[in-house]
Amino acid sequence: MYRTRILLATGMAALPFAYASPASAHEDHHEITTVNFTLTELNGSGAEARATVTAESDGSLRVQISGSGFTPNSPHAQHIHGAGSGHKFFCPPPSADANGDGQVSTEEGIPQYGNVFIALTTEGDTFKESGLAVDRMPVADAQGNLEYDRTIPASYIPAGAIKNLAHLHIVQHGLDVNGNDKYDLESLGESVFAKSQGVDGIPEEATNPATCGEVTPVGGVETGSRATATATADPETQLPLAALGGLALVGGAGTLLLRRRFADAS
Repeated sequence: MYRTRILLATGMAALPFAYASPASAHEDHHEITTVNFTLTELNGSGAEARATVTAESDGSLRVQISGSGFTPNSPHAQHIHGAGSGHKFFCPPPSADANGDGQVSTEEGIPQYGNVFIALTTEGDTFKESGLAVDRMPVADAQGNLEYDRTIPASYIPAGAIKNLAHLHIVQHGLDVNGNDKYDLESLGESVFAKSQGVDGIPEEATNPATCGEVTPVGGVETGSRATATATADPETQLPLAALGGLALVGGAGTLLLRRRFADAS
């Protein structure tokens, strides 16, 4: 069974963009704020989840997610998307499927929900460069249930995150289109995103978004907008495609490592 294990340690120093700055000291002093997300399925994944994000008074961020209907025994990349500028992003409608293949791919969804802002890894850093560190992402159990509970320290939280919680989104990736309980190449072929990085053989199923959720506040912040049509993201918040999740495996060694890990998992 395919279980994608994408390792990002290779060549991180060569990434052509900078980290988002951690939350500054003035953001650490605030009332505790809790917001809820309802994550609904994308691309007919059959997955759904609920999330609670709590900004603690010390600047840390606790993220709790409970979901079902995910590809079983498989890792699922998940992120908080958006920007620290307060730009209003939203979950993509079906019209975001620009190439008409019936799927809103990762690259087609970015203008709707924004770039990776916080990678919801199970350990280690949560910078956007770890957005596809699937070896540190939660794995759904044999029944397709996915649980996640982590308090992310303030040093890993980018500037503007807490102030703009109402405008952020949670997106989870990885779906099983042909119903065989694994990621494979049979239904959607290769991941366009991974192929754009020079890495062949990664299923599109593994990288396409499975759920997306907007904020419904419990208190402390205003409600984020809910849109019904395609939006154009603020160009200042957009990064090159190579920046998405940091799949910047530099040179032949990185590509070989990824292919080998994928082969071992199959």
